[in-house]
Amino acid sequence: MRYRADHLANPRHTWAELFHWQIDRAFPNTLFEQIARQIRNAVLSQQLRPGTKLPSTRALAVRLGVSRASVVAAYNHLLAEGVVAGKVGAGTFIASDLPNDIVQTSPHHRIQRHDDFPENPTLGDERAFTGGRVLVDARTVEVWRKLTQRTFRSFSPYHLGYTDPRGAIELREAVCGYVRAARGVNCDVDQILITSGTQQAIDLTIRTVLTEGDSVWVENPAYPMTVQALRAARMTVHAVAVDAHGMDVAQGMRLAPKAKLAFVTPSHQFPTGAVLSMARRLDLIRWAKSTGAWIFEDDYASEYRYSGRPLTSLQSLDTAQRVIYVGTFNKVLFPGLRLGYVIVPRPLLKSFLSSRYLMDRQPSSLHQPIVATFLAEGHFLAHLRRMRQMYTRQRDVLAAELTKRAGDLVDIVLPDQGLHLLAYLRSKMSDVRIEKIARESGVITRALSRLYLAGPTRSALILGFTGYPPQVIIPAAAKLAKIIRANS
Repeated sequence: MRYRADHLANPRHTWAELFHWQIDRAFPNTLFEQIARQIRNAVLSQQLRPGTKLPSTRALAVRLGVSRASVVAAYNHLLAEGVVAGKVGAGTFIASDLPNDIVQTSPHHRIQRHDDFPENPTLGDERAFTGGRVLVDARTVEVWRKLTQRTFRSFSPYHLGYTDPRGAIELREAVCGYVRAARGVNCDVDQILITSGTQQAIDLTIRTVLTEGDSVWVENPAYPMTVQALRAARMTVHAVAVDAHGMDVAQGMRLAPKAKLAFVTPSHQFPTGAVLSMARRLDLIRWAKSTGAWIFEDDYASEYRYSGRPLTSLQSLDTAQRVIYVGTFNKVLFPGLRLGYVIVPRPLLKSFLSSRYLMDRQPSSLHQPIVATFLAEGHFLAHLRRMRQMYTRQRDVLAAELTKRAGDLVDIVLPDQGLHLLAYLRSKMSDVRIEKIARESGVITRALSRLYLAGPTRSALILGFTGYPPQVIIPAAAKLAKIIRANS
């Protein structure tokens, strides 16, 4: 693999002039090596791109306060490596054709080699039945507009400087009150960190708790973004089977008894919808306590329960502080908000706070007061009540249409909670094939079999229903049923 540049940078205008050139004067005998290493690292990180003109040896020597001989030696060393190239009368440039051994050490190259991260072709797709989409009604839109205007009218100096990396105190207080009442979570305000969503909480946890190569339990089938994040960080992923009672904790203990972390969605397993039984919850906590492991509880859809009462959170049963509890407003309100939260066990709090500060400094100070007021003034609970009614109807319309038109070919699982339903395919039909044909016909589905990490798979279609009113669901379901029948 080689990086190529279409043309050399204009010698009269070069971004290298803006680069933060520096050396460590505690080691004066290695000045030329420091200069060469700095340029090489800037190339590997793509801060200096192929074709970029470097400062003249004289100019760089003045800027660094070193002899010109040191810069000349560094440039000659890089010329020999093939990192830079000279052009008579024009100067020295980052080589347009870098050697393979240089390119292959680049951190950007290593990231690009995770070719098991396919692009998601449904990102931003508004067609039924794309997952992760939601609706908001006119009342929520109007309240949000008023709260936003109020926030900007009272724009304060608070926004003009850096703030607490944990997030605004008023939002953390609102979250604390909510999760205590709604989910039985045991926490104090200082344990709450505001994040951009579940994915950032996953990343924070990996950075803080794990070391490369550590063993981790994940559910099978699994939320793919969790698995991809773990593999990108080079963890050892163990797929633990999910059945009607949730993750099989006993199997996890057989597969990897000394695992460092378990990722679970106990309230509504993604994607099957299974609820982790009380017996397995207690087994999981006992295992974590006895081995010193941690549990990542992703409570991503607990707000949208359509019948019955959910079990309280796994964290509420944890007396040993082994559970990292995560919630999100991105699904319960709308994904464009980019706000969630993680409730951190006290033994990990300082490390989490450091990771949060170094990763992203702080969450947006503008959106937090809007959400805090939305919660504190009761708009959040009113929104939930209206959305539950709306989503229950949309779920039932989708299930009824598929049952009416293809009930002999699919088994519909009507979920008590969450944002999608599963349509299991009979007659050994391929969900991957149906997914492909449906997408070509303008209907978006997701094949369940793709989300298994190991072992036997089941063939089913994952259908998001929360983002579509009945007038959209009915014709899309009819088209999908026709495709299923044609390929049965």
